[in-house]
Amino acid sequence: MENKEQLNQNSELNEGIENEKVTPKSVKKAIDGNEKKKIMKLIQPDILPGKVRIDVCTLVEDETPAQPAALEEEKMPEMPEVMPEIEGATDAEDEEDVVEDSNDLVGLNKLQLVELLEETVQDPDVLKIKDKVAAIRLHFNQLNKVDMDNELDKFLEGGGLQEEFQHAEDPLEQRFNAAFGIFKANRAKQNEDIERQKVENLAQKQALLEELKQIIASDESLKKTYDDFRALQDRWKEIGQVPATENANLWNNYHFLVEQFFDKVRIGRELRDLDMKKNLDAKIDLCEKAEELLNEKSMTKSFKALQKLHEDWKEIGPVPQDKKEEIWERFKAASDKINQIRREHYSKLQEEQNTNLEAKKALCEKAEEIIGEEYTSVNAWQKKSTDFAEIFKMWKAIGPAAKKDNEEIWNRFKTAMDTFFAKKKEFFASMKDRQTENLDRKTQLCLEAEALMESTDWRNATEQLKKLQEEWKTIGPVPKRHTDKIWKRFRTACDTFFNRKNEHFSGRRSEEEANLAAKKALLEAIMAFQIGPNRNENMDAIKSFQKQWIEIGYVPMKQKEAINKEYRKLIDDLFDQMRKNQHEISTNEYREMMEGLKDNPEGYDKVRKERLSLQNRIQKLRDEIAVLENNIGFFSNSKNSELMKAEYEKKINKAKEDLKLLEDKLKIAED
Repeated sequence: MENKEQLNQNSELNEGIENEKVTPKSVKKAIDGNEKKKIMKLIQPDILPGKVRIDVCTLVEDETPAQPAALEEEKMPEMPEVMPEIEGATDAEDEEDVVEDSNDLVGLNKLQLVELLEETVQDPDVLKIKDKVAAIRLHFNQLNKVDMDNELDKFLEGGGLQEEFQHAEDPLEQRFNAAFGIFKANRAKQNEDIERQKVENLAQKQALLEELKQIIASDESLKKTYDDFRALQDRWKEIGQVPATENANLWNNYHFLVEQFFDKVRIGRELRDLDMKKNLDAKIDLCEKAEELLNEKSMTKSFKALQKLHEDWKEIGPVPQDKKEEIWERFKAASDKINQIRREHYSKLQEEQNTNLEAKKALCEKAEEIIGEEYTSVNAWQKKSTDFAEIFKMWKAIGPAAKKDNEEIWNRFKTAMDTFFAKKKEFFASMKDRQTENLDRKTQLCLEAEALMESTDWRNATEQLKKLQEEWKTIGPVPKRHTDKIWKRFRTACDTFFNRKNEHFSGRRSEEEANLAAKKALLEAIMAFQIGPNRNENMDAIKSFQKQWIEIGYVPMKQKEAINKEYRKLIDDLFDQMRKNQHEISTNEYREMMEGLKDNPEGYDKVRKERLSLQNRIQKLRDEIAVLENNIGFFSNSKNSELMKAEYEKKINKAKEDLKLLEDKLKIAED
């Protein structure tokens, strides 16, 4: 018989039933004797908790038209219509998995990581190795980024520009990418296989549902029906996952048909109570495991473990009716607490991500403010480049924003960064052209300075070199490789001239001191000179003083202005004395002439004509002086206007002297 092998394996039940056939009569006898273990061994020798049970009464209904009162039909407790909420996994949880699985990789170098990846991807079971591959990739990318940053730093230290930097993959990167490519290919193939298998599984389970309908509608003996049902259950569980979109509908259909089967077979109360007690123990165990998850620090692990507990809960059969709500509320309470902790965790994470997003928006605004300004000097661009580097450093220090915002805010910042470096590149490209022009101009200045560096025309050469130096300051920078060379060339030419000049004039200091003493002695002679009545002699003396002054030569620069001023004053005083003497001589001679005309009877008309001539000349001079004095008021305060004013004042003074002489002569003529 079918159960004989199982009966032989149970020594406790072997005695008395080893050769007993399983018939409705033998089962009824066991029931009447309340031999529960024997009943189970006879009917369901290998039954496990959670499996469906057959109402024993149905096996003996042919011999017992009415069921015993103690075994009246009791329906299976309903499964809860709504399981405790299991929220969807987040990207952050997947990232936590990678971090948790990567602890064993700390300390490995790039070569070790590549070799480990190459070994790992040989296993075609992608689901088994995916977390390990992700952890290896995370560590490798971190190490590789450090190498790339070092490579960029060396490139910048060598004078390169950041926007011109291009990273070349090293052999380890190539090996890593090749190994990772194997994993991606296996993953793609396995995903295709899984999805194809899910479709096949769906077809198989739908076929089992049709078989289950046939079992429910079958007229076979209940023992045969039950065996077929159990075999179908085993086959159902052996079939893997189905497409997610079909899972709920498939489960509901299966659950509905199982309930129909239970209604048909009407499992006996005693066997069912025993089964329910085992189910209760199993669900208590799930409750305890769910409550232990409250102490799990990893949200990802607790969530995945809770999902597995819910799957196990659905596989366990019903519990006693008086415990159904209690055990369900306990399991639901633990699930709700885990979900609440998880919601709080990810709510806090969301707050942090929102804070990160606002911080990154502020950095974007700062970057956009920088690119909105115009910079016309290298120093300005270098300063703003430093500012941008600081902004980028802060950007990297800020944690990620929410996944839906992260790419958008990064694109905004990257656009600002790309715009800045594009404008900088354009500026330095145009600056190279200007620097080439500046180099040509400075080269020309070097040629002019070199033409003057051997000159002995100290005054003119000094002025020209100073002008060249001023012009040099107005010229912008030249290409960096020429900066020191062109400057040294220009400075050498200037230094050569001024060193020669210093050497030349250092030997003249004693000579200038002697000249100063000679000029002071000449000033004493000028002060001692007395203007005589003979104008020619006076002029000869003054010319002699002037000639001697010029012939004496240079004096120290510090005394030059003061001694020249004193010299000019003394010479001007001599000329003033000469003019006064000349005025006096001229009036005396005129008086003698007029007195001679007045003594001559024929001279009367000449005196009258002379008076009229003097009056006309006097009026003309007065008009001229008035015009000159009026015009002098129009000159502004400037170097050129001062020279013009001095010239006008000289003319006015001369006219006034002439006017005074004419007025004196008119007075003599009128006496």
